Amino acid sequence: MTIQERIAKLKKEKNAVILAHYYARPEVQDIADYLGDSLGLSKLAAGTDADIIVFCGVHFMAETAAIISPQKTVLSPDPDAGCSLADSATAEGLVKWKKEHPDGIIVSYVNTTAAVKAVTDYCCTSANALEVIKALSEDRPVLFGPDRNLGSYISAVTGKKMDIWDGACVVHDVMSTEMIDNALRIHPEADILIHPEAACSSDKSLLDNSRVYFYSTAGMLKHVADSEKKEFVIATETDTIHSLEKENADKRFIPVSPCAVCAEMKKVTLEKVLDCLENETGKVILDEEISRKALIPIERMMAM
Repeated sequence: MTIQERIAKLKKEKNAVILAHYYARPEVQDIADYLGDSLGLSKLAAGTDADIIVFCGVHFMAETAAIISPQKTVLSPDPDAGCSLADSATAEGLVKWKKEHPDGIIVSYVNTTAAVKAVTDYCCTSANALEVIKALSEDRPVLFGPDRNLGSYISAVTGKKMDIWDGACVVHDVMSTEMIDNALRIHPEADILIHPEAACSSDKSLLDNSRVYFYSTAGMLKHVADSEKKEFVIATETDTIHSLEKENADKRFIPVSPCAVCAEMKKVTLEKVLDCLENETGKVILDEEISRKALIPIERMMAM
């Protein structure tokens, strides 16, 4: 049997479901039952009758699945696959800010560790961050973290003044206004789709440009599917283009930078997925109290 066939056989035998993030290797995306962003995948998995969740992404994503589905076994094919953005925020730092602003609200991007979520008031995703911030009281101070670029984008769009944690995704943080301006010039017929984690996301000239759109990854896929355009410049992790091409074979996709590759995501290979299923390695184990507290801001976000 091929490795893909062996994975499919084990998945059936063990009543497992495989989740893969859009930034995973293309061959890993292709064996997934569900493909998506971290929170969307966790919610999908919670709704299945699977006993085992294999999360092909970085570690905080597998943690989020374990928080939402504590009754299921969550396996990470590579528990050492980390995230510069998630690693930039600390629970201690958030607790210190809250002591200094006792009436303040902490809003944490879902790209954070369970420990950070546990001291957070509301979570958000790149897709719903604007709505979450708009729904909060104008009279209370807000700490948004850990992504300074997403925070600056939200502030620029809503006019909301916030304290913003100084963290960033190493892949998106190099995506500059100059890169986008070059793409606009070189590809005059293309729409430019930018993830709000990009360093250029709060640039007014781009926010005002009719050819530039800011989206979560899922938002990019929807924009392309709904558009009559045939060419798109993609300003996010390059393997997102694998999904875009599979769903839109008649359209052309250009990465704003071919170097926009998340090395941590690429740690998850087919061989590691197979080992994970065969031996049930990489089990995500969370402190019960932290997991319980971490679920609260996620539920608050979904209720909003």
